[in-house]
Amino acid sequence: EDPSLERHFKGHRDAVTSVDFSRAKKQLASGSMDSCLMIWSMKPQMRAYRFLGHKDAVLCVQFSPSGHLVASGSRDKTVRLWIPSVKGESTVFKAHTGTVRSVHFSSDGQSLVTASDDKTIKVWTVHRQKFLFSLSQHINWVRCARFSPDGRLIVSSSDDKTIKLWDKTSRECIHSFCEHGGFVNHVDFHPSGNCIAAGGTDSTVKLWDVRMNRLLQHYQGNSVVNSLSFHPSGNYLVTASSDSTLKILDLLEGRLLYTLHGHQGPATCVAFSRDGDLFASGGSDEQVMVWKTNFDADYGEVVKPQKYSSGVDGTHGTGSEMDCGIHHKKTKTQDSVRTHEQQEEETSLANTLEHIMGQLDVLTQTVSILEQRLTLTEDKLKECLETQQKIIQSKTN
Repeated sequence: EDPSLERHFKGHRDAVTSVDFSRAKKQLASGSMDSCLMIWSMKPQMRAYRFLGHKDAVLCVQFSPSGHLVASGSRDKTVRLWIPSVKGESTVFKAHTGTVRSVHFSSDGQSLVTASDDKTIKVWTVHRQKFLFSLSQHINWVRCARFSPDGRLIVSSSDDKTIKLWDKTSRECIHSFCEHGGFVNHVDFHPSGNCIAAGGTDSTVKLWDVRMNRLLQHYQGNSVVNSLSFHPSGNYLVTASSDSTLKILDLLEGRLLYTLHGHQGPATCVAFSRDGDLFASGGSDEQVMVWKTNFDADYGEVVKPQKYSSGVDGTHGTGSEMDCGIHHKKTKTQDSVRTHEQQEEETSLANTLEHIMGQLDVLTQTVSILEQRLTLTEDKLKECLETQQKIIQSKTN
């Protein structure tokens, strides 16, 4: 069954720039050139939240792994952390000196990486909300930065036409990929962490093995690629292009699977839900669309990886087998080794830990908001005291 449009959300007053689902798919966040962050409820008849705080276009949004926080980056050069509830309170990170184009949480929710027009990538702690360090070897705007699934690597893409791979511990650039012929708008890690995909203004999508630093697949399209997202199975990739289309690529067969038309004007952003059942897209038409994936439930049972992967236009990828984590379905005998009781215990423990982490997110965010308010109050008191002193001095004189 083909992917189908489930619903669409209208509320933004300018182009949508970024979309992301919460882990449980209860909410969908979107950023826009209208300077607003919207949190849409996936339940029918539930009202959306419009968060105001940024002074200029919101270019990127992402939910924390627990779903209790949302990070956003803006043309006002700030990063904000929001609690996605009715009040919509937020704290502000200030360290970049240019537009912030990308925000991304590490998989444990402890760190945040941001990318900016100031040519730097910055890493922050989430709970203490402290700036840790900068990565600065790009020579033009940095469009996107992502943590690897294990948090040990960072990948970034830039208008200098390069993609850089960084070691988070040593803070060194360990490789630069220079095969793109234009600005690289978006880059992300495959769920296995063993390969990356990137798309840009040269209308191509390229996949590399980051262990061998070797090009695996190359897809030549007809229009600028603005955004991309891996399906959690790792076997599919969805892209958003300036020709208004969304394209789904089958990475096992190395071919274009679907071309979807829905947006009027450029499709600017796209993201799969955490379980892959849905994906969301945004466009310059101010709309947010939610699509049902409708892939076969046996995501892995498609075709064995091929020695050479055929590109969309018939060109070939230069890589060997797509062995970077694109996997086939496990046999039932493997799955049945773990007992039902063990699975239930593990699920229960995971849910408890997730709840604790979520509460910690909210608590630390609330403390940060109170600290910011306290600082503002102190500043106002100082101003009042200074004013009073000036009045006293003028009277005595």
